[in-house]
Formats: sequence, structure tokens, C-alpha cells
Amino acid sequence: QVQLVESGGGLVQAGGSLRLSCAASGSIFSINAMGWYRQAPGKQRELVAAITSGGSTNYADSVKGRFTISRDNAKNTVYLQMNSLKPEDTAVYYCNAAVVAGTVYDYWGQGTQVTVSS
Repeated sequence: QVQLVESGGGLVQAGGSLRLSCAASGSIFSINAMGWYRQAPGKQRELVAAITSGGSTNYADSVKGRFTISRDNAKNTVYLQMNSLKPEDTAVYYCNAAVVAGTVYDYWGQGTQVTVSS
């Protein structure tokens, strides 16, 4: 069993910054890609940023230049540094990990709320 525990969400004014963290624990041999998704009310869940075990990154166009994803493989932890936040960044942010444990399993965190006030 694998758990993803997120932290770092909250309320911030437009232009502010937040840093999200997601730590994976449990029966983990290794983790392939890790990523952050978000879901705003009435909208579909969308990819925000992803990072491979080798450090290659991918970002949604809407966050490029403002958000930075990073990971600590030794700690099985992924981070999302969010700068210059906008009200449209308001959503529940979910951590995702492709965990290798015999085969590859897809795990999700419980979600953390990010609210950006104007």
C-alpha cells in the first residue's frame, strides 16, 4: 500500500506564493513520473506540471514561468513552487505518482485547497 500526503495549500492574495509538497510512503520500489493536477469547481481535472525520475519537466501553458516542479528522489517527495499566483489558479491541487511495485501503479493524494484572492 502506498500513501501520498500533500501539504502547503492555503489562502493567498493575488501575486503571492505558495509551495506544495507531496510525500509518498509505503511499499515503494521506485517512482517514475510524479505530477500535480488541479480541479476547479465545475471544471475537469487538469495537469499542472509533471516531472520524471530523471528530472525532465512538463508544464501547462497557463503556469509556465510562474510554477516550478521539483522532486527529491531520496525522500520520494515532489514539490510545486507557485509564484505570481492568480485568482484563476484557485483549485484543489492533487499529487499523482506512478509507483513501481512489481508493476506500475497510479496513486493520488487526497488534495489540498489553494485559494487565491483578488
